[in-house]
Amino acid sequence: MLESKATWKHNEMNDTIIDWIDSSINVSPIVQELLLQRGIKEGSQALRFLSPDLNDLHKPIGLLSIDKAGKRVKEAITNQEKILVYGDYDADGVSSTTVLLKALKELGANCDYYIPNRFTEGYGPNEDAFRLAYENGAKLIITVDCGIASVQEALVAKELGMDLIITDHHEVQEKIPDAYAVIHPKCSPDYGFPELAGVGVAFKFAEHLLGYFPGHLLEFVAIGTIADLVPLISENRILTFHGLKSLTTTTNPGIKALKGRCNIEGNVTEEDVGFLIGPRINAVGRLQNADLAVQLLMTEDQEEADYIAERIDSINLERQRIVNDIVKEAELMVNSTNKKGIIIAAKEGWNEGVLGIVASKLVRKYDRPAIVLAVKPETSEVKGSARSIPAFDLFKNCMTVRELFTHFGGHAQAAGMTLPMDNLSKLQEELNRIIDNQLTEEDFKQAIEISQSISVKDINEKLINDIARLAPFGMKNPKPVFHLTHAPKDVRQIGSKKTHLKLHFKEEEVNLEGIGFGFGHLYPLFTPKTLVSIVGELGINEWNGFRKPQIVLQDLAIEEWQLFDCRGKKDADVSQYISLTNNNLIVSNNNEEYLPGIKQITYQEIGTDLPQVDTLYILDLPDSLDELKELVQITQPKNVYAGYHVENSVYLTSFPSRDDFKWLYALLLKRKQIDMKTELNKLVQIKGWSKEKLIFLSKVFFELEFVKIENGIITVVDKPVKKDLSESEIYQKRKYKAELERILYYSNYEELRNWFIQCMDYVDSPKEELAHGL
Repeated sequence: MLESKATWKHNEMNDTIIDWIDSSINVSPIVQELLLQRGIKEGSQALRFLSPDLNDLHKPIGLLSIDKAGKRVKEAITNQEKILVYGDYDADGVSSTTVLLKALKELGANCDYYIPNRFTEGYGPNEDAFRLAYENGAKLIITVDCGIASVQEALVAKELGMDLIITDHHEVQEKIPDAYAVIHPKCSPDYGFPELAGVGVAFKFAEHLLGYFPGHLLEFVAIGTIADLVPLISENRILTFHGLKSLTTTTNPGIKALKGRCNIEGNVTEEDVGFLIGPRINAVGRLQNADLAVQLLMTEDQEEADYIAERIDSINLERQRIVNDIVKEAELMVNSTNKKGIIIAAKEGWNEGVLGIVASKLVRKYDRPAIVLAVKPETSEVKGSARSIPAFDLFKNCMTVRELFTHFGGHAQAAGMTLPMDNLSKLQEELNRIIDNQLTEEDFKQAIEISQSISVKDINEKLINDIARLAPFGMKNPKPVFHLTHAPKDVRQIGSKKTHLKLHFKEEEVNLEGIGFGFGHLYPLFTPKTLVSIVGELGINEWNGFRKPQIVLQDLAIEEWQLFDCRGKKDADVSQYISLTNNNLIVSNNNEEYLPGIKQITYQEIGTDLPQVDTLYILDLPDSLDELKELVQITQPKNVYAGYHVENSVYLTSFPSRDDFKWLYALLLKRKQIDMKTELNKLVQIKGWSKEKLIFLSKVFFELEFVKIENGIITVVDKPVKKDLSESEIYQKRKYKAELERILYYSNYEELRNWFIQCMDYVDSPKEELAHGL
């Protein structure tokens, strides 16, 4: 048995009778169920979801103050007033800045942009930046992807005589800034979708300013929307769906150069943006000023774009190196404390820009909330980021100790913070107290939402193409995760370091490959013909022109009893099995310690006080089957490891026949006496027997009192009592030993497995008298 790492949460199958799927929606029943899980219960809804239409977008005029803001921008353009676009240093902020800049330049505006430095200025508008803008002649500032919390900065702008237009999508605070205009979907009761990304709001404003739908800007909208992890539903789905098409056919030099650095060919997907394009744009703002990313998207020169893209790629590699280094250092801190509760890792010199990524990696590895901080000795403060597990609301619980922070903000699963170093131990103490009170052991396991259970025979390229019609996937439209249970035909470790796992399933005529990245260490835990439950995402593996369905594993479990057959392997590595189970027991014929810290007994120590175990390790054969059967019945192991071997096999030595006994006895009757010291080798040559066989025959006769043996001389007993060979204990022991070896050592895998299963079944059945356990 093998427990899953995560908690599997199955979606309940919908009871709705699917009669709304018409001929124009030709998808499989599996995809029909996925649509129902997304709340789509009518044919018209399904059509709009599967074929997102730009005509279903809301008109920008529904956003409060957009008309007022548009008139002010037009006035600034007419008067050639300088306009400053004030953005943010992440991918949403960079793409928002690009969208509005391109629209303003198209309208002939005198405009520039400003991205604050993460390390010296922090997020959002700041007073010094506004004063610098005023000194540089700006008359109008338009924020993108920031500003809704900038109450003080809005007053500064007014004091300096600059008009401020805020476009943002972040949570609205208690007080809205006193700006010339605020364009925010959550401040607009008449607007139909409140979840636009920052770039989505900037795009709406650009559309209003241009007076037409600017399809050429959709590629930037897709980048910012996907990278910012907003819900990919409704307008975000439509904008991203068409934005990805634009990214596929882009003529923008910067995006073309970036796609080249990422080796993106063919159709651009949300995964390409989320894992390749977005992180590279984000990397610039994480390590230095994000201006370089804006320059990349704004340039019209391909040579310049290629140069900038190369620099950004190098910055991203540096970001990855820094993250890996900090993760290693943080993991050492976690392992040295070895405590449950919240992880807090802090060190001087850590780069603040990547600490959120580090915290995410720690959460994934340890299944605990994590706070990662850079120590600032010059101010006696620590500053950094936090990430959490689903069961622990980071924002809510940190707010109960808000007095410990100098600055704090975030949401349930992520936060940023600054606090005095002296408060760090108190913060850990308080959060651990809350965790102890709120969470159970189960809460620390990751959760995987499973869309459906399916069979191997259900999976084909058409199904996978149907599922792809639900893309782009993201928040509130997750990529479906499927569950299946099947015995793999083949299991292999793959990769140069054998760190990955490849499973081959077959049902009827359907073949399916399962790929488990990072699952290679589980390879020893697979046994023949054992049902394996896996959960993962379906896809197509394309290689050398061949396309095959595959499932990429997220987790796996083995729910049935297992036998690990390592018979005859003297040097088998037991530790690779022990490390993956909790309660283990070793049984052997001696007291030699095999693995320190693991409970070990001999067969003579078997008693009813033994506990049930996860894995029973049998390293030597017992003297009787009954001994082993009793041990199995008492411990009821979930797994049995058979690691014993036989050196001088009785079973492989031919057992003497009755004719063999008759021949030797007839010789003894004829000779009356035989001196084995002088005649043993001659008898061996005559019959072709082994010395051991002759000695065994002699011992049986001696035990049955057919002969006497003194000083190696065998003498026939005159008129012995008639007895059957089976009355000899030596005869029976050898026969029994051979049968024991046959059952426990020379049987095939299935035979041995069935023998152990029968042992366990006896626990629930009436006790029967056992004859030597046969």
